[in-house]
Amino acid sequence: MGPIRTRSLGGSLKARSPRWLLNASDHATRTIGLLTEADRPAPDFLIIGTKRGGTTSLYNYLMQHPGILGTYPRIRSLKSTNFFFADDQHDERWYRSHFHTEHYRAVLRRRLGYRPLGFEASPYYMWDPRIAPKVATVAPHVKAIALVRNPVRRAWSHYQERVQNGVEPLSFQDSLALEADRLAGELEHMEADHRYHSTARDWYSYRSRGEYLAQLTGWEASFPPERLLVVASEKLYREPQAVIDQVCDFLHLPTHKLPSLQAFNATWRTRNSVPGRQADELADHFAPHNRRLEKYLGWPLEWDS
Repeated sequence: MGPIRTRSLGGSLKARSPRWLLNASDHATRTIGLLTEADRPAPDFLIIGTKRGGTTSLYNYLMQHPGILGTYPRIRSLKSTNFFFADDQHDERWYRSHFHTEHYRAVLRRRLGYRPLGFEASPYYMWDPRIAPKVATVAPHVKAIALVRNPVRRAWSHYQERVQNGVEPLSFQDSLALEADRLAGELEHMEADHRYHSTARDWYSYRSRGEYLAQLTGWEASFPPERLLVVASEKLYREPQAVIDQVCDFLHLPTHKLPSLQAFNATWRTRNSVPGRQADELADHFAPHNRRLEKYLGWPLEWDS
């Protein structure tokens, strides 16, 4: 599985560039990164999920902040390195080579008046229980931002994305009925083999991925709770500027007025209604999970079905 990229100037250039040029650019960039890795810190924070919960939108909003740096080089638009999963070929030096040097940050600091922060984002980081301990080893002081979306709508959006990508042959009703069978033994396989990436658990976890509490407390087993910020996806969709202000406060950065409030990674397929019968069944399933999550968070989620 390759690095995750988002649509941007870098993505546009990539689409127009021949493969040999992209390969040469990748090699040159990584060579420079590795030669200077001693001056490249681990990320200051991560966006860790959830899938179909606004991770891409939050990433792109934060990239508009002058004091926030994505991966190196910025023109390549790498949203995630995928280092913490599906990658047993690279080491910590390779990971740090993706983040901007302290020398470059010092130059920016003189202009900004504060040190800029680096980050990456992956909706898989919250879902795979093996990742938080790995992150704690490589970036022990990192902060994390988690998005939680109405799990009924998240499941439907996840399903539609899988259909759109051509990897889901079943109806929504059948996919929910067979989810337990599809995921059977996958977590045990992951625990037994740290190199194993469970495609089934990534692709077909429509219901179980919306059970957020275990994912959040699993992250907190490796990091103190004050280094985890949980945001409702619905608030991000409705009030992106307010969420960016909240994130800036969490990261101890000055607030920044967003020049664009454009939504990212949304398609017409995710805007229609959840089928009624499945919506009711999922709402019943998630009701006790959501109550426990609200108690843990200490604020109301205000999710309808």
